Amino acid sequence: MVLPSLNDVLLPAVVVVIGGVIAGLALRELLARRRDDRLGSLVAIDAGSAPLLRSTRYRLSGRPDVLRRLPDGRVVPVELKSRPTPNRGPPRSHLVQVAAYCLLVEETTGTSPPFGVLRYSDGGEFRIPWDRSARDELLRLRFELDRPYDGRATPSRAKCARCPWREVCDARAPGS
Repeated sequence: MVLPSLNDVLLPAVVVVIGGVIAGLALRELLARRRDDRLGSLVAIDAGSAPLLRSTRYRLSGRPDVLRRLPDGRVVPVELKSRPTPNRGPPRSHLVQVAAYCLLVEETTGTSPPFGVLRYSDGGEFRIPWDRSARDELLRLRFELDRPYDGRATPSRAKCARCPWREVCDARAPGS
């Protein structure tokens, strides 16, 4: 009886493993495309050439990562995040960013999107409703930015040392 050599066993095993990995990646891509198809047809991708959406009325501009057109013709912004889904759900800043894109789509197309999409690198996905309440909250935040600084900050050396605005801040702690 002749025993198979290590090469006779190892090579087919490596081929099977590599084939399995390739099949898994292909399946993952297929599922991602199927998920995207449910959001409608592709309108634009921000690869450096996607259109910049502008609202002169609200003095906002932005370029969503992806724009998709729903079967009813409405355009939906999709924001892609390179990090995995946060344990406690999307931070407020991500939600506000998607809401701002919804407002920009509304201003640019003349039609309100029903929602915006926030997608994380691990596949976590959130539909952020775009309704009267979301719009009012976003505009409240937007107009708050126009108000003069009211002195609410409580500067400290520790906080100010980590702040990216410390060089231009009027409220920074002395010596920071």
